[in-house]
Amino acid sequence: MSNTNPNSLLTRRIIIVLVSVAVGGTLYYLGTSALHAYFAKKFSPGAPPPAAVTAAKAELIAWQPEISAVGTLRAVRGVDIAPELAGAVREVRFASGQEVKAGEVLVELNIDADVAQQNALEAAADLAAITVKRDTVQFEAQAISQAQLDASQADLKNKRALAAAQRAVVAKKVLRAPFAGRVGIRTVNPGQYVNAGDKIVTLQAIDPILVDLTVPQQIAPQIAVGQALRLETDAFPDKPFTGKVTAIAPKVDPNTRNVQVEASVGNSARTLLPGMFARVYIGSGSSAEQVTVPQTAITYSAYGATAYVLDSSAADKPPVARQVFVTLGPTRGDQVAVKSGIKAGDMVVTSGQLKIKSGSAVKIDNSVTLKNDPHPTPQEH
Repeated sequence: MSNTNPNSLLTRRIIIVLVSVAVGGTLYYLGTSALHAYFAKKFSPGAPPPAAVTAAKAELIAWQPEISAVGTLRAVRGVDIAPELAGAVREVRFASGQEVKAGEVLVELNIDADVAQQNALEAAADLAAITVKRDTVQFEAQAISQAQLDASQADLKNKRALAAAQRAVVAKKVLRAPFAGRVGIRTVNPGQYVNAGDKIVTLQAIDPILVDLTVPQQIAPQIAVGQALRLETDAFPDKPFTGKVTAIAPKVDPNTRNVQVEASVGNSARTLLPGMFARVYIGSGSSAEQVTVPQTAITYSAYGATAYVLDSSAADKPPVARQVFVTLGPTRGDQVAVKSGIKAGDMVVTSGQLKIKSGSAVKIDNSVTLKNDPHPTPQEH
């Protein structure tokens, strides 16, 4: 018969069970932790790759404040040549597009009948002059009265006036250039009948050429007569023209609150033509150095203007974008001046801002560069 105590046997069994549970739990915990670490490492997405952006360096450049406006070119002197009297065209003495001198004959109308009438009136005036001369001798001899002499003198004046009027009629049928310039396309031919006022050809003096523009009333005090300007036109996108302000209107248009300005531009090559559209840039104030960046680098929001500056201090790591608030100055073409927030030499993001935030790693890809032209031209050119 065994002397084993039942209580001690039960105790040993409980201890064995507890130890087994503890060991099993420990092994289970270690196994699941290792499995979780394995899968986490295997399928974790990791850090996002650097976002591709374009970037440009902020530059310190000389900045000449400018006033920009649009205008229309106008000839210094321009008229449409038209006859004062009707008649048939006898001769056309100009070619289309020809340069003519002041007083040069352009068109002659048929004046045969008018010249004949002029000759008749001049003959009558000559006869009246002879009569006055004879009556003067007779009056001195007291052969005629003062009244008869006065009548003869009045008749002479009348005949001479009629002859002068007829000479004016003949002269009006010979059309001359009132000033030197370039004629346009002729619209008449010999033998054609023209009425008074019918346009025959246009005459334009285009060197120099004028440009009419308007500026807002708040900008008008910055413009003065003699101020230098630069003119650009779509017809010659790569050729700027220079000129100066010649006149400023003494009143403001009450409808638009704009002031009309007239400027003169040299046009010795006759390339600029009246009626052309032009962009005018008038220098205002003195030149000063400004930190400039492309306008695409600036993001505008209700909280202010911001930009992303790139920090590339670590050579073995991609640049990191840092968002900064900026204070902006004037704009010029594709450029904007920055008064604070960016300093000269900083690399700023010029496109791709929507893909990043402050602290994002970026990759600079300038394979397609944005324009940074202070005087851009339309894309179609």
